[in-house]
Amino acid sequence: MTASSPKSGPLSGVKIVELAGIGPGPYAGQLLADMGADVIVIDRPGGSIVPKGIDARGKKSIILDLKKPDAVAALLKLVESADVLIEGLRPGVTERMGVSPDVCQAVNPGLIYGRMTGWGQMGPWNQMAGHDINYIGMTGVLHAIGKAGQPPVPPLNMIGDFGGGSMFLVTGILAALVERARTGKGNIVDAAIVDGTNSLMSFVHGMTGLGQWRTEREANLLDGAMPFYRCYLTSDRKFMAVGCIEPQFFAAMMERLPVDKDLYGGQHDCTAWSKQHEMLEDAFATKTRDEWEAIFAGTDACVTPVLDYVEAASHPANAARQAFVQDGRWLHPQVAPRLATQPLATHFDVATKGADYADILTEAGLGEHEISQLIAAGAVVANKD
Repeated sequence: MTASSPKSGPLSGVKIVELAGIGPGPYAGQLLADMGADVIVIDRPGGSIVPKGIDARGKKSIILDLKKPDAVAALLKLVESADVLIEGLRPGVTERMGVSPDVCQAVNPGLIYGRMTGWGQMGPWNQMAGHDINYIGMTGVLHAIGKAGQPPVPPLNMIGDFGGGSMFLVTGILAALVERARTGKGNIVDAAIVDGTNSLMSFVHGMTGLGQWRTEREANLLDGAMPFYRCYLTSDRKFMAVGCIEPQFFAAMMERLPVDKDLYGGQHDCTAWSKQHEMLEDAFATKTRDEWEAIFAGTDACVTPVLDYVEAASHPANAARQAFVQDGRWLHPQVAPRLATQPLATHFDVATKGADYADILTEAGLGEHEISQLIAAGAVVANKD
């Protein structure tokens, strides 16, 4: 993965078994693999809803048909030497498959069993399907995003799946690894997207307690209500992001805009915000996005271009930090966060479904004859997609 070693990083030597899924579970596995962990994905026979992509980087893959007892036994053999198991299935599914936390920790008491769900292991909705938009809708996040009087705007699936889900699963796993180093005991991590997303709303709940946040959209500091924290259209139909909350940053913006400061009025005069919105809209409409970027570059005005994700990869500010790695068909975001002891990545291997079965089973202690028997029984699928 890196310039010096294929598996360097602070989690080098940590072995993770990941039951195949989509979204937050695989992304959590990607983050752990990025930090040097050895991640083995247990793929299912047949086609996948989403083909392997960047979230399969740094991992190995084996196809096990967990409907067959021999495949379950093979999985438990892998679990014997694993540090972590990650699963993102509905509550009760791994229990029915025969790889529940109790069963897995019976063969490996130090195992950390990471469970990724939308609604949690417990509760009246724990068996109900859902997606990011449903989870953030139940936490107050979705209601807070968008224009007043219009439907809320889904923020892709960044806040629920990956923010409230993956990040909290990884945090729980890392905390459990630290605890195990002290106690020798494994743990079970119940990472529910709704729980993590509720936690991400701590700032809003805190502001509400201070009397500085309202439930209405476009009525608050960071939701587009204020002229100094929103996006403005440029002459080439692109956008600039304005975020000059502090007075000195606001002053730096105003110095560079063709706006009559006396007519504009005070930054926090809410009675003038409607007029101020219009004045800033008119000002930004006079130049292209690139022209405005040049004007504000290097200043403390907190005014920056709004880039699409392709533009972001080639922008000089990102390129200077080697923020992306173009590797074949994939444009990989760089490993994050960056540790002083881990070189930046220059190449990523993306797992091929089922390609690593021989290496995985051999490392688990199975011989050629045993592997052949598993293949013959249909427990292991040896073909490569």
